[in-house]
Amino acid sequence: MEYNTQRTHLHLPEYGRIIQQLVERCKELETKEERNEMALAIVDFMGQRNPQLRDEENYKHKLWDHLYILANYDLDVDSPYPFPTEEELHVKPSRMEYPKLQGDFKFYGKSILQLIDKAIELESGDEKDALIQVIANNMKKSYNVYNKEHVQDEVIFRHLKDLSQNRLDLTGLDSLEKSKIYYATNRNNKNNPKNNQSQNAQNKKRNFHTNNKNRK
Repeated sequence: MEYNTQRTHLHLPEYGRIIQQLVERCKELETKEERNEMALAIVDFMGQRNPQLRDEENYKHKLWDHLYILANYDLDVDSPYPFPTEEELHVKPSRMEYPKLQGDFKFYGKSILQLIDKAIELESGDEKDALIQVIANNMKKSYNVYNKEHVQDEVIFRHLKDLSQNRLDLTGLDSLEKSKIYYATNRNNKNNPKNNQSQNAQNKKRNFHTNNKNRK
């Protein structure tokens, strides 16, 4: 009985042992013409066994790279793409910088910072005012979700000033509820038939209890 530990090491286990054995057989062929013909057949077979690769960009190139890896970087065939070296494949990718958010305001997210930068770039006018109000409203929603509590508008105004380094100021606005954003939302809710039906049902229930009390 032969155990897997006694067999040739699988360089890419996702392709299975059959393809690994085909690659090893390809390396043993005497002429380059025979190796080229078999290598093409193996690449096609690899594509059939892993159809999900076809959705990726340059999937043919990847298949030929995988073929070379399966051959343990030792395969004398004519490839339509340059074979990678073992050193190139083992180079670690550059470390990605994690987006840094200011101090205690991490719960606002990076998108808020990007919107603030955009608002700072805009010239004074209706467009800038509207964007600032959108930012403040989203900050309030994010704050309430993260902290699970209601936040005063003054806190949002102060945070917005801090995040924008005092370049965006809403302290002249009484409250976010009075802004166009909240007004439009509330108006849409009132015009929503479902909300009206719910309100009517509540009114009927309230009237029913009132009438019963009066009868008693």
